[in-house]
Amino acid sequence: MNLTREHLDELTRRLTDEGKLIAAGFAGFAISCIPADAPREQINDMEAAFMCGAQHLWASVFGILSGENEPTEADLRRMELIGLELASFAEWLKRRINGEAH
Repeated sequence: MNLTREHLDELTRRLTDEGKLIAAGFAGFAISCIPADAPREQINDMEAAFMCGAQHLWASVFGILSGENEPTEADLRRMELIGLELASFAEWLKRRINGEAH
């Protein structure tokens, strides 16, 4: 299946409106990274790992924020560092999908 960026964006919007943003992320990941002939058990395990990562991030973000009404400088810095870490991973994954990284 060859989906365009527009298809993936529409799928993400639709699933987000249904309260399934993380499921949308997994769908994109599955399309990009899981072989079409992968066994159901492997797909289920990969989905569980994906969801564990999302749950970890969600819980961690709320655990590290200061709890003030407005974000503190430390809160903003922590969020920036999370963003940089995820951007770095996204670049690595893109290279891996394109056969450029091992």
